[in-house]
Amino acid sequence: MTPQPSETNATVSTAGVELHYGATPVLKGIDISLSEGKTLALLGPSGCGKTTLLRLVAGLLAPTKGSIAIAGCTVADAATGAFSPPEKRNLGMVFQDYALWPHMTVGGNVSFPLEMRGIARSEWESRTMRALERVSLGAYADRRPSDLSGGQQQRVAIARAIVAEPQLILFDEPLSNLDRELRENMVGELAELITTLGLTAIYVTHDHSEALTLADDVAVMRGGVIEQLASPDELIEKPATPEVADFLRLGGVAELEYRDEHWFFKGSGLALLRSVDGVDCAVRVLIPTGSITAGEILPGTLAATVLRSQFRGDGHLATVSLVGAETIELQVLSRAKLRPGEGIGLSIDPSQIRWFGNQVYSSKEENLEHA
Repeated sequence: MTPQPSETNATVSTAGVELHYGATPVLKGIDISLSEGKTLALLGPSGCGKTTLLRLVAGLLAPTKGSIAIAGCTVADAATGAFSPPEKRNLGMVFQDYALWPHMTVGGNVSFPLEMRGIARSEWESRTMRALERVSLGAYADRRPSDLSGGQQQRVAIARAIVAEPQLILFDEPLSNLDRELRENMVGELAELITTLGLTAIYVTHDHSEALTLADDVAVMRGGVIEQLASPDELIEKPATPEVADFLRLGGVAELEYRDEHWFFKGSGLALLRSVDGVDCAVRVLIPTGSITAGEILPGTLAATVLRSQFRGDGHLATVSLVGAETIELQVLSRAKLRPGEGIGLSIDPSQIRWFGNQVYSSKEENLEHA
């Protein structure tokens, strides 16, 4: 079926998209809009629906409800039954395992989509070389994929995806099969490549670092819905829900309850803040890693026990539990290595605490308390 004109000017958009397997909903009311030259990351844990959404955009699945438009044309509409197959959607795909044919040369892999469309040999040869040059692999056309590094194979997959000059590129966790060090090196390189080529892309990943590095906007998904769709900066500064904050590892999420002019960690006698303006209720908060300073156990600090510690480039990231509220786990960055079982004191900057829900925290007096 030929794609039908749509009112949207976005390169790709979905309106109220749902997918059900029988009575089980997999996606629930998905609305996205992606402008030309921008990258949208679909981020979330396994089973959240991100790959399913990618497949709906690709035309590998049809929505149960809602519609999908690409470049102003409706390619799927559950209400009318309209549906365009993948080959009619003018898009390219980069798969998890790159899907390169080992018996073909690099050039043969890249030219294959054009050959299948019946394009004249002289045309597909020139377009193949142009695509390989764009990813800096022009000298590798006659080699086999097995002769290339993992990063070079990824570039071949991208060249194949762009050789037909599609209006949209779909990336299905293209770095997940690489080892951690190579993956970290490739993230920046891939981001630069997407920008240099001016691609409009949807990028599926379960790695928040990848998403925040590569994307202009990130859709954090959970249980078949989008919890929050925002720029990387906004996600970090203003996570919409505790679940978003927890998934992005922005710090520790805790539940507080107000009594006796103090905010206590729920179910404990351990006070975090004093507030004369509080109300009797329970709220959830994010205590960002950057708001916590570790030191000796002194009056006015919260006593904590180190559970585990992991080195990262700017120091040691330790997960700690609070003495008197052992179910609460916080993360603290320390220049010195903190060992499991070690006791430390925590100082928390109240101004950096993120309050969720309807509770607006304001007080004439704020100070850290200790139990």
